[in-house]
Amino acid sequence: MVVAQRLPDRIYSQSINGVKLFQLNNQFSQPILQLNSGDQLELHFDDLSAYPKNYYYTYELCNADWTPANVSIFDYIKGFNLNRISQYRIASIAAMRYVHYQVQLPENNAIPIKSGNYLLKVFLNGDTSKLAFTKRLMVVDRMVSIGAQVQVPYDIQLSRSHQKLQFSIETKELNLMSPQQLKVVAVQNNRWDDAVIDKQPVFMRGNVLEYNGELDYIFAAGKEYRWADLQSFRFESDRIARVDRTTEPNMIFIKPDQARNSFAYINFQDRNGYTEINSSEAVNPWWQSDYAWVHFSFVPPNKQAIKDKSVYLIGELTGNQISDSSLMKFDALEGAYTKTLLLKQGYYSYAYGVRDNHHPSLPTDMSYTEGNYWETENDYTIYVYYRSLSGRHDELVGIAQINSRLGR
Repeated sequence: MVVAQRLPDRIYSQSINGVKLFQLNNQFSQPILQLNSGDQLELHFDDLSAYPKNYYYTYELCNADWTPANVSIFDYIKGFNLNRISQYRIASIAAMRYVHYQVQLPENNAIPIKSGNYLLKVFLNGDTSKLAFTKRLMVVDRMVSIGAQVQVPYDIQLSRSHQKLQFSIETKELNLMSPQQLKVVAVQNNRWDDAVIDKQPVFMRGNVLEYNGELDYIFAAGKEYRWADLQSFRFESDRIARVDRTTEPNMIFIKPDQARNSFAYINFQDRNGYTEINSSEAVNPWWQSDYAWVHFSFVPPNKQAIKDKSVYLIGELTGNQISDSSLMKFDALEGAYTKTLLLKQGYYSYAYGVRDNHHPSLPTDMSYTEGNYWETENDYTIYVYYRSLSGRHDELVGIAQINSRLGR
């Protein structure tokens, strides 16, 4: 079931690229802050117009479904509503001209003081109508404890292809009158497009809610993510077919990807869709890395388009979302689905997913492209939201992160 009514992670300006928001010094983390703590996030992005501009940011408090909360900004931000991003650096060494911006959040003059989902809005010249991009972040006030496991689904037909989350929530610190005051969201590999929501506990034991329904919180396991090592544009790694250096930026062709659903499962360490901005040829990859047009191609069986289906490129490189930014087009001459992205030097992990054109609300299906294997290593995050009887927004009162391999 799709959780969001809109796309919180979205780029509106054509000159913006390389947007990353993560916990301090950890590119493989989700943007989560502990309320009233010293936690910090790093925001990085590039403006490809190559001259400095005045970018500002603000926060918008949202509900569990990422709709705006009915709360005044003066009630959830301590400090200024609008803040200028003053730290920037003009790219050096790189052939591509751009300006790199960065900021550590929250700054002392603008601190979120309520738990919940937040939309970080970055815009130009202090004008909120000139939106450059938005990114989601979460502020948690841990008032519940969550015990979770990854298990084999009870359904024998799903036992070799899916993974099931079973968990309990201890709520003694909440004034909980009904379990319907809670909203629980489970996310696999930071992919909110296929988040599981709207499930109720099977039973209650005092202050403990048990979520262990036979058909609840079941995820297709997928397969270990594919990868493309683009940390160097001179050294062609094993996934690069060729590089066209006659264009500026260069054009890099990734080796055509085949369907893997008929291949046996192979265990290897992957990045679960995360992107790492890095360069083997630079001291600081944020403003010394270069850009290239990177061409991805997925060759379906018999080089024929999959009937009534759309194919998407999934991973942080496309915002982990199902939209036009990740939609691939079928090229009849190549007999392949293709997608070309302007990417910064780094290490990219990705996968291919399929959506039914007649039933777009159904979850993304990887059985056509990757296959589903219960052994696959996946990261899961459980978010618990609570609304008091007099509350005006969904408070984020608990988060649990569990790995399918370590949490069995």
